[in-house]
Amino acid sequence: MPLADYPTIVMGHGGGGKLGNELVEHLFLPAFRNPALENLGDAALLDLAGARLALSTDSFVVQPLFFPGGSIGELAVNGTVNDLAVSGAEPRFLSASFILEEGFAIAQLAAIVDAMGKAAKMAGVQIVTGDTKVVERGHGDGCYINTAGVGALRPGIAVGPHRARPGDVVIVSGTIGDHGMAIMSVREGLEFESQIRSDCAALNGLIADVLNVAGSAIHAMRDPTRGGLASTLNEIALASDAGVVIDEAKLPVRQEVQSACELLGLDPVYVANEGKAVFFVAPEAAHQVLEVLQAHPLCREAARIGHVTAEHKRMLVARTAMGANRVIPTMIGEQLPRIC
Repeated sequence: MPLADYPTIVMGHGGGGKLGNELVEHLFLPAFRNPALENLGDAALLDLAGARLALSTDSFVVQPLFFPGGSIGELAVNGTVNDLAVSGAEPRFLSASFILEEGFAIAQLAAIVDAMGKAAKMAGVQIVTGDTKVVERGHGDGCYINTAGVGALRPGIAVGPHRARPGDVVIVSGTIGDHGMAIMSVREGLEFESQIRSDCAALNGLIADVLNVAGSAIHAMRDPTRGGLASTLNEIALASDAGVVIDEAKLPVRQEVQSACELLGLDPVYVANEGKAVFFVAPEAAHQVLEVLQAHPLCREAARIGHVTAEHKRMLVARTAMGANRVIPTMIGEQLPRIC
């Protein structure tokens, strides 16, 4: 077992890269194996008394708790809403559980809860149940949040990482790397001419617009959070047994994000996002999907960045500005810990 190389948990196990994938493949999946789990999507797709539902859960440990463009509160709501939405569901209900450290300021908790309430209202979901636990001072980091969500799957819509196919066009809904670099700019005290803000947002509205227009032409959707765009595209290539080719010149990256990445020695394709979606679209519908996205306030910079190919199966390849090709692998761990 590859896990034998790591007898204890390291930070990379939570980074959305190869180490985290090994935990799932060699530890969690064998212990919990069932058809719903084996799909390994952003949400489990379930049939319950004739109803088709999606169920997702996520935990949030971001540091700092408040950052330009959002807080752990907005992340906790939007992250789970987006996991449901990219699975083809209409998000309806959330749970919220808090793990608080003794000594954490009630005023800070109130600000987080208020942010969660506003984010839920904007996303059109309700927080209907929850739990609170407190750990001793020094045994936590202020506040951790877990959310779970339930949504109704849209009739006639079937999306999933294994459904991407050669010929599909790859479209990203906007600039990449904003969230991760917003977190890092605060941690490292970096200042630029314009402040880097997180892209944290609920995507269910814009995804509904896309599905209403393109429907079954959408084969796969993902939100590229931990591990960034590169990890997401690698996951799709692996699940679909196909290759993915992207054009580096077409990747939308804000100048301040690019500058911050260069300063810190990071690659924007590996930097986390919290308000972006990647679509794998049948070629005949690609132009229409791009028009819908660019008309949405969150997606002015949506771009067609690549395609799926039958060549170099299970690999992500980028065409560089010099006309060469380079393989973009899944990272072992993560460039930026504690970003969500």
